Formats: sequence, C-alpha cells, structure tokens
Amino acid sequence: MSDSDQARGSTGLDDAPTAPERREGDRKSQAVRRAIRTELERDASEAPGGPVEQAPSVKPVIDVSHVSLAFDVPILEDVSFTAHEGETIAVVGESGTGKSTILKLILRLLVPDRGAVCIDDEDITDLSFEQALQVRQKMGMVFQGAALFDSMTVFENVAYPLREHTNMSEDEIEERVREKLEFVDLDADRVMEQMPSELSGGMRKRVGIARGMANNPEIMLYDEPTSGLDPLTTGTITRLIRKLQKELGVTSIVVSHDMRSVSRMASKIALLHDRHIVFFGEPEEMFASEDPYIREFLGG
Repeated sequence: MSDSDQARGSTGLDDAPTAPERREGDRKSQAVRRAIRTELERDASEAPGGPVEQAPSVKPVIDVSHVSLAFDVPILEDVSFTAHEGETIAVVGESGTGKSTILKLILRLLVPDRGAVCIDDEDITDLSFEQALQVRQKMGMVFQGAALFDSMTVFENVAYPLREHTNMSEDEIEERVREKLEFVDLDADRVMEQMPSELSGGMRKRVGIARGMANNPEIMLYDEPTSGLDPLTTGTITRLIRKLQKELGVTSIVVSHDMRSVSRMASKIALLHDRHIVFFGEPEEMFASEDPYIREFLGG
C-alpha cells in the first residue's frame, strides 16, 4: 500500500458516503417512517375483536382557498390548503412568513383581502362579530408559552372557557376539568389548586392544551406548542397532539419550527415561502424531496 493510500485510509475518507448514497439512505429512512406510520394507523383502526372496516373520512373541516392578505406589505398570496376531519396539518416556514397569520385567519381575528376561509363548509370571512364568536366555539387554541392566567389556579384556568361559554353547573365543570387534566396525563387532585408559577414549562403547556380542549372542540390550533421545551417534554406534547387526533378525531393546525416534532405528528405539512405555500404533502414526501429550497430549509 502506498503512503498516499495509507493516509487516505487513516482519515476514513473512503468510508464517507457519496451524495447518491446519502440520497439512497434518505429514501430508505423515509420508507421506514412511512411503514411505521402505516402500521400505527392500522393498529388504531383495529378493534379488540379484530379489524374493523372504516371508510376514510373526506369531510373538509378547514378550507383555506386562494387567500391573500397584506398590511404595509404583502403577507400571504394565493394560499390554499384543506384540512379534513381528523387530520393534523403542520404549517412551517422561516420566521416572518405568515404562519401565525394563518391561525388568525382561521380564528377570524383577521379577514383576507381576497379568497375565503371556510369552517365546516361555512365561509367565515363576512360573518358578524357575534357569528364569528359562534364559529370560534368549535375551536380550541393553545398559545405559545401556554398563556395561562397567572392569577388563577390550574382549575380556574381550565374552567374559564366553560364558565364563559356554557351553562354547565359547578359539578359538571369540575368533572370536565378533571377529565381534561387526566387526558393530558396530569394528576387532577395534585395540580388543580396549583398556580401556573408552580408548574414546569411542560406542565403549563399541558394545562394550556387541557384548557383548549375544555369545550370539546372539533378543531385545535397550536402556535409553537413545543417551543422552549426539552426533548423529553417535546415528545410528550407531540404524543398528546397525536392522541387528540387518534382518540378524539380532532382536526388540528400546528404552527411550528420543530421539524422533528412535525415529522412525528403531522398528517400533512404546508411549507410557506415568499408568501406562498411551496409544498403541501405528507412528511415523508417533504423529507425525501430533492427540491433545492426544501433541502436547504431542512438543513441540507
């Protein structure tokens, strides 16, 4: 062996994967993820006694159609996507691309300059304030940082939307609060009388999800649900969003920068760039894409 061969061998350069090998590895990795997703979905559709025939739902719950919006400058241009019943759509993109603006349009806190936003086949763009409030009762919102009321206990935080928007008795409210806290894996007896300041970041986020769920909404909206959380707590929040989808059939829109979490929870991903949606499809399709911008966004 020549000195040059020995030097090359000692650095391990011969073992470094080539670009085609890396792409092939990516494709195999995506195939494995797709197989795991298929297996999970099949398990969810099987009853204890055996498989159950279930027709896939095609009901559009949220339909954003050719929406454009500008303030001093254009924010969104000709943006369209549909979320069907039970789907989790992740909206991703660089900072300042209008991701949170989409949540405000769905909540009807903003009205598009052009296009339409439909909830359950109802165009909400021209609704009155009172009508918009009625539509919002179908939705639960989890804000970045949980946005709990610091002066209220955990119980009072989760009970707040029930007292504001229902005629439930105090006994019924307590039962509902306990149910939602237990759904997000919190010990109701231990946390109900605690203040938000006494909770960890992950616990506050879970209380925020419980509050968003309190009215049994058919739609959940999340703004950066895993922001600032450690990897283990991020995994917990990701599993909770999946749990809402699989066990309760909730339709969710998740705005996030956390692509690892997105790849695990999302049915589909909408990638915003330069005011447009430049990709809409399954996570496996996005991670396997050869599009130069998508590769750059994903970190090469």
